[in-house]
Amino acid sequence: MKPIAAILALALLSAPALADDPLPSDRPDHFNVHTDSFDYVRRIVMIRMRDGVKLHTVILIPKGAHRAPMLLTRTPYDADELTSYGDTAKLVGALDGYDNADDAIVAAGYIRVVQDVRGKYHSEGGYVMNRPIRGPLNPSQVDHPTDTYDTIDWLVKNVPESNGRVGTIGISYDGFTTLMSLVDPHPALKVAVPMNPMVDGWVGDDWYHKGAFRQLGSINYIYEQEATRSNDEKFWTDHYDDYDTFLGAGPGDAVAREHGDDQLGFYRKIREHTAYDEFWQLQAVDKILAKQRLTVPTMLVHSLWDQEDIYGALAVYRALKAADPTNPNLYLAMGPWHHGQAIGDGSTLGPLHFGLDTSLWWRMHVLRPFLDHYLRDDAPPMDVARVTAFETGTNEWQRLPTWPACGDDCTIAAQKLYLKPAHGLGFDPAPEADPGFVAYVSDPEKPIPFVQRPIHMLADGEGPQWKNWLVSDQREASTRPDVLTFETDRLTAPLKLAGAPIANLVAATTGTAGDFVVKLIDVYPDVVAQTPAMGGYQLMISADILRGRYRQSFSAPEPIPANVKQTYRFDLPTVNHVFLPGHRIMVQVQSTWFPLYDLNPQSYVENIFDAKPSDYQAATISVYDTGTEGSFVELPVAK
Repeated sequence: MKPIAAILALALLSAPALADDPLPSDRPDHFNVHTDSFDYVRRIVMIRMRDGVKLHTVILIPKGAHRAPMLLTRTPYDADELTSYGDTAKLVGALDGYDNADDAIVAAGYIRVVQDVRGKYHSEGGYVMNRPIRGPLNPSQVDHPTDTYDTIDWLVKNVPESNGRVGTIGISYDGFTTLMSLVDPHPALKVAVPMNPMVDGWVGDDWYHKGAFRQLGSINYIYEQEATRSNDEKFWTDHYDDYDTFLGAGPGDAVAREHGDDQLGFYRKIREHTAYDEFWQLQAVDKILAKQRLTVPTMLVHSLWDQEDIYGALAVYRALKAADPTNPNLYLAMGPWHHGQAIGDGSTLGPLHFGLDTSLWWRMHVLRPFLDHYLRDDAPPMDVARVTAFETGTNEWQRLPTWPACGDDCTIAAQKLYLKPAHGLGFDPAPEADPGFVAYVSDPEKPIPFVQRPIHMLADGEGPQWKNWLVSDQREASTRPDVLTFETDRLTAPLKLAGAPIANLVAATTGTAGDFVVKLIDVYPDVVAQTPAMGGYQLMISADILRGRYRQSFSAPEPIPANVKQTYRFDLPTVNHVFLPGHRIMVQVQSTWFPLYDLNPQSYVENIFDAKPSDYQAATISVYDTGTEGSFVELPVAK
C-alpha cells in the first residue's frame, strides 16, 4: 500500500487550484535535433501563454519541408514519449498513436506538433482535469481555448517551413482538447478532427453513465493523472481479479479511499457532484459548442464499440446539427472500432472479422483527403461524404448525407420491440395476463460481472480485455437467475437499425433505489460455418445503465417508491447494424454491472459514496412484459 501522506503531498503539488503559478521548467525555450541521419528535424520549444506560463511543445518537421501544413495535438500523456516512440531516425517510426501508419499523415508531409497541456510532464502551470472554459467554473483568464489560440499564434509566426495552416487532431482527452480549439478558434485553424472525445462525463462518457459511477477505469485513471505531473505514481491492487478487489473492499467508494483518490481534486468533485448539476452541465462540450456557429471544418469520429467515450462524438454532432442543420463544416465518421482503434488495425474487433482493414480504409479514403483539402496549398477536390458510416452485419462502408440515415429510398421509423412472457420478444405486445411480470432478485453481495472473470484491468490498463469488453460474449450473463433474457424467433429477413435504441422498462422494486441495465444483443446461428467459434455467440450491439433515482430528472434525484410500477426510459448508444437472417434479437435486463459500475445499495441514501454496509439490501425486481403498457425497446428500424 502506498503511504497516504505521500499521495497527499503529491496531489497538493500537482493539482493546484485554477490559478496557474508557473513552475520551473527543466527544458530550454528552444532545442533542436538535426542530424544528417534523420529524415526530420525535432524542435522542442517552450511556448509562452498569455499569462506567462510556458508549455512544452515538440515540433517534428520532415526534412526539406516547404509550405507544409501543421497538425497539432494537445495532450496530458507526455509529448516527448508520443514523439519518440521508436527511438528511430525515421519520422514514421518516431510517432506513436495518431500516426502509427504512414498512410495518412506522415507520408503526406505534415508537420506534427504535440504539446503537453498545463501542469503535465514538462509544461508549466497547474493541471486541472478537463479544465473548464473561463466562467463560473474557471475564474482565471486561461483555459484550453486560450492555450490553443496562443499556441497556434506562435506556430504560424515561428515555423518558417509551414504554410500557416493548422489542424487539430486528437483521441479521447486529446479529442476533448481538439474540441476546445473550436471555442474562439484562431484564424489559422482550418480543420479539426476530434476522435472519441470526452464530452459529457456525467451523461455517458468516462466518469458516469446516467448517474451510475464508472468506478473501474475512473479511480485508477484519476489517480495516475492527478497524483504526479508525470504519472509516476501507478495504481496498485491487492487481487488479481478486480471483482474481488472491489467486492472485498467494503461499501461506497472504499477502493478509491484506500488508494487516496479522495485527496485528489477532481475525484473530490466527482464525489461531491453525483447528480447532473451545473458542475457537469456548464462543462458539457456539446452544450458549449451549440451556443456558437461552427466555423472550422470538423470531422467527428465515433467508435461503435467505444468502451470509454461512446457518448461524446455523437452528442456533439446532434447538438451542432440541431443548432445549424445546414452547416457545411460538420462531418461525421463512424467505424466498427473500440476506443481509438481508428488509428490502428481495424481488420478485427475481438471475435469480429470485417474482411478489410476498416481503419486503414478510413484513413486513406476519408481522413487524408479531408485534411489535405483544408490544409494543403495544392489539394485536389475532396470527395468525402457528410457522414461516412460502417454498417456492421453487412460489413460495408456507407456514404450518407446526415445521421441517422439509411441511404436512398429508405426511411427510419421507431418500432417497439416488446418484452413478452416465457422469455419472448416481438413487435406485437403480448395480451394482458396475470401476473403480467417476470421477476429476479438483485443481490449486492453477488453482483453480475460485466465480463467473464477473472477481470484484470486495474493493473493491465488498456489491454485486450478492456478494449474489447463491449463485444464480449453475453452467454454467461444469460444463464444467471438475476438476468432476464428475452429473445425473438430466428429472423427470416434482414433487419437494419440506424440510430439510438431507447429502453422503456416498466418495473417495480421492493427497494427504494436501484439500477437498470438494458442490453440489445445479436444472437448468432448455432452453427457458423466460416467461423465455428461464433456459433451461438451473443454479440452486444448496444447497452447502457440508468441509476433509478434519476428516472424523472438527471438533476433532481428521488427515491423509488417501493412495490410501485415505474417507467425507466433511457437512450442506448447508437447502432448502425443489420441483424441477418438466421440470427435472433435478444434483450437482457439486469441491475448490476460489476465492478465497472459501483454497487447501488438498493435502499435510498443521499450519496452512494457514503453508503454503509447496512444500506445494501437485496431487492426483488419485477419487469412487466404484457400489454401495450408493458416494457419494450424502441428500435430505429430502416424501411
